[in-house]
Amino acid sequence: MMSRVRTACALVFVVLTATMSAQSAMVPDSNYTFHRTMVTMRDGVKLNTVWFVPKKQTGPLPILFVRTPYGVPGPNFWPSKAYAELHADGYIFAEQDIRGKYESEGTFVMQRPPRLVDAGGKAAIDESTDAYDSIDWLLKGVPANNGRVGMMGVSYPGWTAAMAMLDPHPALKAVSPQASPSDMWLGDDFHHNGAFRLSYGFEYAYMVENAKGGSQFEFENYDTYDWYLKLGALSNIQSKYLKDKHLPTWDDFQQHPNYDEFWQRQAMKSYLTRVNVPTLNVGGWWDQEDFYGPVTIYRELEKHDNKSLNSMVVGPWRHGSWRGGAGDKLGNVSFASATGEYFRAKIEAPFFAKYLKDKAVPAPAEATVFESGSNVWRTFTAWPPKEAVAKSLYFNANGALTFTAPTAAANAFDEYVSDPAHPVPYRHRPIEPTYYPKGSGWGVWLLEDQRFASDRPDVLHWETPVLTEDVTVAGDITAKLFVSTTGQDADFVVKLIDVYPEDNKPDFKMGGWQLMVANDVFRARFRESFEKPKPLVPGQVTPITIDLHTQSYKFQKGHRIQVQVQSSWFPIIDRNPQTWMPNIFEAKDSDYQKQTHRVWRTAGTASRVEIATVP
Repeated sequence: MMSRVRTACALVFVVLTATMSAQSAMVPDSNYTFHRTMVTMRDGVKLNTVWFVPKKQTGPLPILFVRTPYGVPGPNFWPSKAYAELHADGYIFAEQDIRGKYESEGTFVMQRPPRLVDAGGKAAIDESTDAYDSIDWLLKGVPANNGRVGMMGVSYPGWTAAMAMLDPHPALKAVSPQASPSDMWLGDDFHHNGAFRLSYGFEYAYMVENAKGGSQFEFENYDTYDWYLKLGALSNIQSKYLKDKHLPTWDDFQQHPNYDEFWQRQAMKSYLTRVNVPTLNVGGWWDQEDFYGPVTIYRELEKHDNKSLNSMVVGPWRHGSWRGGAGDKLGNVSFASATGEYFRAKIEAPFFAKYLKDKAVPAPAEATVFESGSNVWRTFTAWPPKEAVAKSLYFNANGALTFTAPTAAANAFDEYVSDPAHPVPYRHRPIEPTYYPKGSGWGVWLLEDQRFASDRPDVLHWETPVLTEDVTVAGDITAKLFVSTTGQDADFVVKLIDVYPEDNKPDFKMGGWQLMVANDVFRARFRESFEKPKPLVPGQVTPITIDLHTQSYKFQKGHRIQVQVQSSWFPIIDRNPQTWMPNIFEAKDSDYQKQTHRVWRTAGTASRVEIATVP
């Protein structure tokens, strides 16, 4: 059976759509006329499709098309601030409920894999064929279009835009997948390197699949850290709370703990084998849901881009936040300019105008990235930049972090006790429900001050002296750990951190702030194979490589660089029992045991974080 997993990745898009609908209800739009029809796909299924035509249209216009599982706008569509620059340029806007959602017919399949070549005749369908058939109808059914279509979308709609490129309609001339997921097990919404994203996954599954429909789980504690800790083993969710009720998503999580065919068929990577359409991939450095996705899509397409059609933009944003608002600040961190407005006006609008209207503007740079720290936009001819120089930040004695490797011959390590009964919270407590109606810290937790964790006895940290010159990171960041444990499994969380000076100017309140620049978690059972996990050998020093993804960031003179290592990140990541369980979803409360973990720093086992630097 195809996956039944529902994605949480487009929740920001849902909020945006709801906001637009609320605006239109209050202020009827006088600039557009509304149209709606059911468009028939090649297998006979009909999809609900709406489009909006500018009343002052004076000539043929291109169509901007969004395909969404979150519901299309109604007849009082109001040109949202989020699309102001595109409204000003002039387009026909079309949106469609994908099959099985809202007013559309058919069966919804989460991240439906592309149809097989030999799957059989005209009835074989996927998101690519649905996009093709829909574009074909729009060209014939919408008067006064110029014969060109662009596709875009944030999160799940970004994924449907990317899928439309696989076998594109000849009229599809420009595509911008934004914050699109790529792999729900390796790095996007529901897992990171096999570590299960507990609070996010459970709360979303309950919200969309419980019998009442659309209601949130009613926690007994305001601080969900307490609730998940009292819950105990993952298996208790079913036995204590869901009981005879079965959420399809939760069932899938329990039945597929490893990177098996179930997850691999959903992953986009293997399908991205050609670039036929100019593509603008967009992501945010602090995207709390889908940062892995857009970078991976760009890199996979780049392998096949022989016409320089593929480009990437990454800014200082959370999930989808570039779509509306100024983008000058995120949480307590200022970026000194309106980065969202800059992207929409200077990059996105010219991109579509070039390929849909023949406007005489340059193509986007290969890589346009916002360099936080210095707070400037930079462009590169490749990403990662070819001119980047590799350096390593080594863990040394007495908590020192240096660019020189350790020299100890043996018995050099730092250790801590990881106790599942007292896990490290992933953000400041209290931790509200992810979808708390009165506001949750979920959207900006990646920018929280990490001092709440750095002094815990189960969190190791190493730190440089005050920097005497800038260190500018541009490219990939990788943690290379050498670890041992008294147990048979462990998670390792690595955080690369910018430590602000105590007398930080001009914002004194940011004095000493510890800002995560890069981070991720790795479940050690998957160190040799994501498909076939194996236990750690107690006491044996074992190498663990953790992809901390990529960044453009300037550690400024006067700041310090810090690395933190820990073994829990709760409850965004489920607790590792640290004893061997083939399937952690089947663990009992008694299986969760405290263990001692060591991080080694000898000449032969030099734990470090590798970075790429540019002038």
